[in-house]
Amino acid sequence: MSASPVSVHPPVTAALNTRIAFLLELARRLHQYGTSAPRLEMAIDLCARRLGLQADVWSSPTAIIVSFADLAQGNEGVAQTTQVMRLAPGDVNLARLCEADAIADRVIAGELDLRQGWRLLRALGAPESRKAMVNTVVSYGLSAASIAALFLHSSWADLVVAAVIGMLIGVITLRAASRPRLAAASDAISAIVATAVAILVSAFVVPLSIKSVVLAALIILVPGMSLTTAVREVSSGHLVSGMARMGGATATLLKLVFGTVAASEVCDALGIHARDFALPPLPEWADWPALLVAAVAFAMLFRAAWRDWPAVIVAVIAGYLATRWGGEFSGRLPSAPFGVFVGGLLVSALSNLYARQWRRPGAVIREPGILLLVPGSVGFRSVSFLLERDTSLGMDTALLLVTLLVSLVAGLLFGELLVSPRRSL
Repeated sequence: MSASPVSVHPPVTAALNTRIAFLLELARRLHQYGTSAPRLEMAIDLCARRLGLQADVWSSPTAIIVSFADLAQGNEGVAQTTQVMRLAPGDVNLARLCEADAIADRVIAGELDLRQGWRLLRALGAPESRKAMVNTVVSYGLSAASIAALFLHSSWADLVVAAVIGMLIGVITLRAASRPRLAAASDAISAIVATAVAILVSAFVVPLSIKSVVLAALIILVPGMSLTTAVREVSSGHLVSGMARMGGATATLLKLVFGTVAASEVCDALGIHARDFALPPLPEWADWPALLVAAVAFAMLFRAAWRDWPAVIVAVIAGYLATRWGGEFSGRLPSAPFGVFVGGLLVSALSNLYARQWRRPGAVIREPGILLLVPGSVGFRSVSFLLERDTSLGMDTALLLVTLLVSLVAGLLFGELLVSPRRSL
């Protein structure tokens, strides 16, 4: 949604309930498609004013509360209604987010009737097709393989096994989406499956680097993006949403670590031991095809529209290279935090430039662009070390996690100062 004024008068004369119904459905869709609290509240407030309403919005990862007042009553108008919506945590879906944004723009511009806009927004809630589900499963496998090659520099065997386990986890995640009881334990189940399969393959088929394979396979479930969003929300004054999201991310980390530890202990009790010698690592040139595979996998994972695939791929590659080169040229500064800061700065600026030029949500660039920068794996390792009673290494890793999170969020904030956003999403 654009922050600039429009020349066509919005449909402020429609019935109050019609305008409220449209805004509530818009808020529901933005939340469902992974919009953070500051951006969702800004978008709904902006859209409400264009429709002649004042909306006081409170958003959290699991709920939205909105009070509406008619601006026709003047500044002393009392809220006519307050709506409370209990929602499941959202998941990024770039294609549907862009569609919701376009529908809102067309309604504000008077090109669509409010009822038509409401029906189109409702239609976005339709279940995903079988093809989309298959793409999601494949994206889990490709993401795991690319992480194993790009960051962990594992062997070819590690890469293949991580990809297979990643697809298994993708199947578990999709099955859990429609089963609430399974969903609560799906992270722990995924970690158990990943660790058990890796140990069995290493024991009876080919030796593997167990920690690298398990981490690569679980990388999509590791809540690095949630932790980054939580820090961004806290830094922007949305304390309840930020702390709630951080609590959810911490719970996810604990479930993942519990699953890996439980599977390891069970295998050890059964006398199944992974072979501990390592195979030759991947050659250095493998980083570049792995980076391209990661970019394609993230476009599939975030369900980007075909027209946005080039933008997503460029964002992922640019963010990674900026982080890598920023670390290499950091001088006396700590290489990892400075590299992450530079990557976040570039991705944030590019997302705002993209939103200005193509009039589409900057999330198309921002969300996939920072996925390789978020330090979720560092948090996973920190909790793992603490559960293994290696307190010193666990606390050192936790401090690195905090440093990287702060550096990334600072880069994103400074990027918005460098190129100011013109759109709320």
